[in-house]
Amino acid sequence: MDKQQLSKDILKLVGGEENIDQVTHCMTRLRFNLNDNKIADKATLKNTPGVMGVMENGGQFQVIIGNDVPVVYNALVGNMSKGANAGSSSASASTGEKKKRNPISALFDFISGMFTPILPAITGAGMIKGIVAILVALGWLSDTSSTYIILSAIGDGAFYFLPIILAISAARKLGSNMYIAAALAAGIMHPTITALLAEGDTTFAGIKVIAASYSSTVIPIVLAVWIASYVEKAVDRVVHASLKLLIVPTVTLLIMVPLTLMTVGPLGTVLGNGLSGGISWLFDNMSIFASILIGGTMSLLIITGMHYALLPIVVGSMTTLGYDFIIPLMFAANLAQGGAAFGVGLRSKNAQTKSLAYSTGLTAVMGITEPAMYGINMKFKKPFIAALSGGAIAGAFMGIFNVKSYVITGLAGLPSIAAFISPAVSTLIYALIGGLIAIVAAAIITYILGFKEDNAPQPAATTPAAEPATPATTTSAPVVTEEAKAQDEQIFSPMTGEVKPLSEVPDPAFSEEIMGKGFAIQPTEGRAVSPINGTVFSLSKSGHAIGLVSDTGAEMLIHIGIDTVKLKGQFFSPKVQAGAKVSVGDVLMEFDREEIEKAGYTTITPVIITNMHQYESVESAGRTTIKEKELIYTVKA
Repeated sequence: MDKQQLSKDILKLVGGEENIDQVTHCMTRLRFNLNDNKIADKATLKNTPGVMGVMENGGQFQVIIGNDVPVVYNALVGNMSKGANAGSSSASASTGEKKKRNPISALFDFISGMFTPILPAITGAGMIKGIVAILVALGWLSDTSSTYIILSAIGDGAFYFLPIILAISAARKLGSNMYIAAALAAGIMHPTITALLAEGDTTFAGIKVIAASYSSTVIPIVLAVWIASYVEKAVDRVVHASLKLLIVPTVTLLIMVPLTLMTVGPLGTVLGNGLSGGISWLFDNMSIFASILIGGTMSLLIITGMHYALLPIVVGSMTTLGYDFIIPLMFAANLAQGGAAFGVGLRSKNAQTKSLAYSTGLTAVMGITEPAMYGINMKFKKPFIAALSGGAIAGAFMGIFNVKSYVITGLAGLPSIAAFISPAVSTLIYALIGGLIAIVAAAIITYILGFKEDNAPQPAATTPAAEPATPATTTSAPVVTEEAKAQDEQIFSPMTGEVKPLSEVPDPAFSEEIMGKGFAIQPTEGRAVSPINGTVFSLSKSGHAIGLVSDTGAEMLIHIGIDTVKLKGQFFSPKVQAGAKVSVGDVLMEFDREEIEKAGYTTITPVIITNMHQYESVESAGRTTIKEKELIYTVKA
């Protein structure tokens, strides 16, 4: 592929240089801040050879290229009269993004950034609640036993203290002190205050405090932390550096805890109860219509990121009502994506397409839809329409039979079926029937509608739907454009630490295996060594991401931490440059693990194969703890 010509095509299709305010890139995509996104020819861009996809997110116009993005970026900048100034500063790019972002985009970004990191906690707690429900329903556990009480407390704990967990996550997203936010949440939830509010007729400094319960709530603490972030920063600006540690948290808490109890908290409680009550009313009075609408459009919401706006409603309904109507519709929509992919497999005459359709369809019904949605259904268009139709049909069935979820699950697929267990066994049965309807309906509609496919083998679904959102300028070596025949490859550990499944990485680009497959490591030491014999393909200037290609062609990404690109290289010390030849055990990067974590970032490190379309599977070496240069997994050709 001619990268120079590709860069010229992209420059023309985004509206020319005069339409570009800023441009930078991360590990897989070009990120434009355009003066007018409407000028860009998105449709033609999507069909341009070398372009894997086009997205608009947070005001940015993103062109997904893949591993060749540094080469395309350099060619693009070289074709612009203002040259490297177009994307030389991540700060300026951020400024451009902030300037272009509309309030709706900013709200979705805030909600997703706040809820995504805490999903493992509430998902784990929710699954424990589901397991307890199964054990009780089967008669294997008495609901009066101490074991039941302990397990229930484990499952309920994350939800009861949800305001504290949310306060930490919201403060991190807002750039304020997470521990002041946690102290704010702890203050309004203190048992003494809870008991005082329950008695009624409470005052503070002569002002009436409205009684409200804050356990398991969402909106009150989010509003409180948002206001507290401004108070904290305002106090920080006027206090001398020598007194900040003493004055800033003291003044912030003295202002915000009473303010929350008297105004913000009650207002948030009213809003939260209103949302939950409104959803409940909608499903009580217009159940079928609401279920068809949400079930049929859920996949579209996921593509645009708007599904994050439903999370506060789901959590609010679950904590105030004890059940939720939206998760069953997510379940139906996800299984419909799998059904549509199965339909492609049934109708396709291309062996590689069949194999890919069946494998991605299976992952979709297990709750991971992106490979099927982006790699199969959206690619052939009509199957995606069939998936939406299947979600709507199954949604109608869920609405007719009033299917509810009683547990918040991380992946709305077959593994989360325990979420539908309730005293009424029929709820579980109807949920299973609804899921089957979604799969069968989407598959049949796909088969009937058909689709146009080329005779040539289809590429595998490696198009990323999401990735860490912050841009990172990257240096890179020349890339190999011809694909050699893949061979089995042993991948050795680049770090000492604990081996984690990718599902535990708090970023959907990795946890949903959109970027590739592999494992993650929670490091206990501050350095990364080469896991293969090969070449350093690319190295981000911020130091957080290292791309490698092995001598046999396996393309790898080592991504140290999540969102650590925002540190702009602080605490990272690269020991190699792009283009360097490396062997297993050669030091690639040293980093200050403790300082990174003190700055509020996790250091969990995905170690993934990004060209999985050339391989069949990844086989774990079975280790839970690992040292540098020990075998972590084998990628099978």
